[in-house]
Amino acid sequence: MWTNNSGGVGRTGKRENPSVSSVLSKPKIAAGSADVPGYTIIELAELGSGNCGIERNREGAHMDLKTLLDTPPWDWPGDAGRTFWRILTDPRSKESDRLVAAELAGDFTVINDELADTLVTIASSADEPEQLRARAAISLGPVLEQADTDGFEDPDDVPVTENTFHTIQESLEKLYLGKSTPKEVRRRSLEASVRAPQIWHQGAIEQAYSSGDKEWMLTAVFAMRWVRGFDDQILAALKSSDLEIKYQAVIAAGNWGLDAAWSPIVELLNDAHCPKHFLLAAIGAVGSIRPNEAPEILVDLANSDDEEIAEAVEEAVAPADVASDEEDSEEDEWIH
Repeated sequence: MWTNNSGGVGRTGKRENPSVSSVLSKPKIAAGSADVPGYTIIELAELGSGNCGIERNREGAHMDLKTLLDTPPWDWPGDAGRTFWRILTDPRSKESDRLVAAELAGDFTVINDELADTLVTIASSADEPEQLRARAAISLGPVLEQADTDGFEDPDDVPVTENTFHTIQESLEKLYLGKSTPKEVRRRSLEASVRAPQIWHQGAIEQAYSSGDKEWMLTAVFAMRWVRGFDDQILAALKSSDLEIKYQAVIAAGNWGLDAAWSPIVELLNDAHCPKHFLLAAIGAVGSIRPNEAPEILVDLANSDDEEIAEAVEEAVAPADVASDEEDSEEDEWIH
């Protein structure tokens, strides 16, 4: 039975998780913003037109999914979650449709106990395609982070129950540890589960980073943005010749305000050939590492013709602007 207890959930400030040691304290990062390594949204051209259990008209079902993929989650209709659930549970659905549904089902506007349970079931099933299992696993990350951040004192703050939260954690850990679990599913299980850090993550990240396998190293550096205690590895990753690993290191350094990363990240800002996604990550990082110096460093980029870059700068310098306004207010009060 499908029940709809979904809906957009506002985010409150981070809190420390009393159930884990201090080395696992959380970084400042909004849920749903993970740039998962090796993970890209499926192209619309790949969508199947099979009967997905949405409409009697086969083409209509296809168009519904394409429309949802092109529509911001806050504008989805109230039955969007049910649509994803039907696609995921209907054995007649094409795999390409299920891949898209698995990605979208993890959004805060639709995720609930039923969808979470469906994603866990798919990720855990050896009978399902590997790519779909991996996609289902990573989609569970945002709700884990939100639940770990907000807690369960007010049930309306989190779209899943505490029991479902623990079931997700246990299932992802089991998948990661499973010797028969495919590599991609193991990686996505670790990447999703670190968003609600547990003691076992420390060793898992260390093992992944020291493995010498570039894919596992990429997963490890991605995970370091949520799990504290890897400053040296983040700094080393900033020097990596692998651009994906270096990119994840920039984000991790920014999330932890790693001061030793300041110089190499500023160098990226001054690199005329820096890819845009790198530039955006570096802008956010300098704003976190040295917020008082960020306005001066980012002054040229603030006037960028690229709206996304200009907005990133505005967000990065906001803490310094707030601090300046507060100082001016205090001075006025002292004078008067």
